Amino acid sequence: MLQNLFLLYLLLFTTLSANTLQEAIDSAPEGSILKLSAGIYKGGITINKPLTILGIQEGVVIDGENNGTVIAIKSSYVTLKNLKIIGSGDRHESLDSGITLKESKNCEISYCIIDDCLFGIDLQMVSNSIISHNTITSKDFDLGLRGDGLRLWYSNDNIIKKNSLIKSRDMVVWYSHGNEIVENEGIYGRYSLHFMYAGKNLVKNNHYRYNSVGIFFMYSKDTIAIGNTVKSSLGATGMGIGLKEVTNFRLENNTVLYCAQGLYIDRSPFEPDTHNWMIGNKILYNAEALHFHSLSENNVIKENTIMGNIEDIVNDSRGSKTDENEIVGNYWDNYVGFDRDGDNVGDTTHKVYQYADQLWVYNPDVKFFYGSPVISLLNFLAKLAPFTKPLFLLEDEKPKVRIEG
Repeated sequence: MLQNLFLLYLLLFTTLSANTLQEAIDSAPEGSILKLSAGIYKGGITINKPLTILGIQEGVVIDGENNGTVIAIKSSYVTLKNLKIIGSGDRHESLDSGITLKESKNCEISYCIIDDCLFGIDLQMVSNSIISHNTITSKDFDLGLRGDGLRLWYSNDNIIKKNSLIKSRDMVVWYSHGNEIVENEGIYGRYSLHFMYAGKNLVKNNHYRYNSVGIFFMYSKDTIAIGNTVKSSLGATGMGIGLKEVTNFRLENNTVLYCAQGLYIDRSPFEPDTHNWMIGNKILYNAEALHFHSLSENNVIKENTIMGNIEDIVNDSRGSKTDENEIVGNYWDNYVGFDRDGDNVGDTTHKVYQYADQLWVYNPDVKFFYGSPVISLLNFLAKLAPFTKPLFLLEDEKPKVRIEG
């Protein structure tokens, strides 16, 4: 139809007046394609009809001039591509963002650069939309004062793919289900990916490094995390992957390395008579490989590689029941048995104990010396000649002797 084929070209190379872009949007028929040439366009615009805005040259900039949200989308079937969006306001209570979508479906935001915006892309009750190939950076504030790079709120069945979040605060997925979060990266943030009350999401092949926390799942269920890499979480409690009160989770073939805590398990699985599965993961060169907090039983921990960590297992509360998880077929570099028949299964089981001499587990002040020669010597002496009976933590009945593949 003629109306849907309407193309509006804005051939502007200098800063536009206050309402030129908004006037063009308002006057364009539904389904129009607005093609923007290089130039600086004034932000604070609202899109309330199906519409496409394309940058057809390098240097298409929409500037919010440090006031409010730069682009507010209040319609379904809106597409933004190849734009640079800068200069949102700095008010947290109004969620000043580069782009906000509300009560929309079948939208797409791709190949955009969002810079100097408090929040990056804010999705509120958005479904069946695509957010891909965007680069998002918050304002140059202290970490806790930045906004979230990507925020999903009651937003379902979206594809979040190949986005880069650099020096934003968090990516959050709250009350949101059925989303695919694939091949994104997060650098120098707080929570590179944080779930709460979310289910049936797929988290695959993402790369997170130099954040305070890699991936944290909270009060959620029925989610798969596969093939993700979390590296160098920062701080004394920098966490790779955390599970808090989650049920029916599957963590498979993820790599966690150079973190203070590799895999953190807190009261998970949460629902009675259910399980979580942690299979084929590589937990390498962390201060703590597996950290159990509170009651955590009925986890299935199989075929993981646990190597190069200072401590393989930490239980910071004696009610965790770490010995009531199914732990079998893992590779432990601290295993001291043999494999005389060559089947790559240890002839004896691998048992892990916690010794009373490990004061740092219950006294955070001692953790300052963690990894020092003094603490290493105390740990060695505790295992060689313990002063009291050690606490049994867990047993792997079929430990692997060699790393396969």
